[in-house]
Amino acid sequence: MKTLSYLVTALMSVVGVALGADPKKPVFQYKSEGIEVLAATAEEPKVKAFGPETVKAAAKYLDDGAHYWVREKACLACHSTGVYMVERSALTKQLGKPSEEVLNDFIKSLPKEDGKPGVGDASTSVWRSSGLASWDKHVTGKLSEHTERSLRHTLMILPDNNMYDTIKLIEIPYITTRFELTVQAMRAMVTAPGWLANLKDPELLERVERIKKFLREHQPLNDYELALKLQLANLNPELVSKEERDAAIAMLWKKQLPDGGWSTRRMSDLLKWRVEVHPPTERRPWKEAMDPTVVKLIQSLPDADNPGSDPYMTAFAIVLLRESGVPTSDKRIQKGIALLKETQRVTGRWWMHSLYRGNYNYITYISTAQALRALALCDELPSTTR
Repeated sequence: MKTLSYLVTALMSVVGVALGADPKKPVFQYKSEGIEVLAATAEEPKVKAFGPETVKAAAKYLDDGAHYWVREKACLACHSTGVYMVERSALTKQLGKPSEEVLNDFIKSLPKEDGKPGVGDASTSVWRSSGLASWDKHVTGKLSEHTERSLRHTLMILPDNNMYDTIKLIEIPYITTRFELTVQAMRAMVTAPGWLANLKDPELLERVERIKKFLREHQPLNDYELALKLQLANLNPELVSKEERDAAIAMLWKKQLPDGGWSTRRMSDLLKWRVEVHPPTERRPWKEAMDPTVVKLIQSLPDADNPGSDPYMTAFAIVLLRESGVPTSDKRIQKGIALLKETQRVTGRWWMHSLYRGNYNYITYISTAQALRALALCDELPSTTR
């Protein structure tokens, strides 16, 4: 009955737009030839039971979102195609080969020249390198020429301050701080098969060392960045002290909620945001330039005073803990996995309210990819999907 009600509501929305309804409330999250994915909303019913068919639906949702972005948008999006190439490639064993159409779009986006320090879109370069590296590792198993070229570009545009600058308008938590984007750059370098170990170019080696120095010395601005320190420790243990690693793990366990999940909004001091008291150059909890509209949106959410679990942080915490050696059998991990299984929606996605736009909810796409990754690391993706 809930599914029927959801479909009726969606149909009414389509009719409403045709009659001139508010265009700020989209009917479709993704729409292109052969692709019609209805807007992500909290009203979408949850699955009756998690299983092979719901996993296939999730994989199709990731494919549809990435194909829409390649066909209808000009940018390489960290919240869509970037996520697809990085996380979906890592699920090749469970879900099959990712889309070559998206791969080719990444290759076509490679600049002809190496670039200069601090010049160019760092987010695009870093995510392109990370996506291509993940494809090489998980799909072909060998380093490609285009991945090498992309990594070189990423290193050559490194700013003099040794950290990559983020763009202003982006989903929370992807990519909100310069530290997070620089961790993603290190992920690209570590993931590319044999690239870092065989790097001989003196100039590139010097830039790698500068990045390592920044990552090693950076003091987390909030608990989310402390969690990223754990991700960094799993990528390159030499860059994170045992004390930082232990502190990150302890923090994640402390942040787990009674239902087994974690909350993104509890990873930074969101409830005390006051734009008027922060000078433009002062660091904010999540990012360095926060629009008042965004702050108002977050503070107006129904559970603003007591944020509940969400699929992104629940999945990301499980991924970090599993990669840190916590066994799948741990009851706390099992509780988080059970929550993910219970909260998948009938379209296959894991819905989450955007903490930036509040309309297209692209964080839902990120959440879905991360949830599948967490389930895979716990051997919870049904074997029939292979």
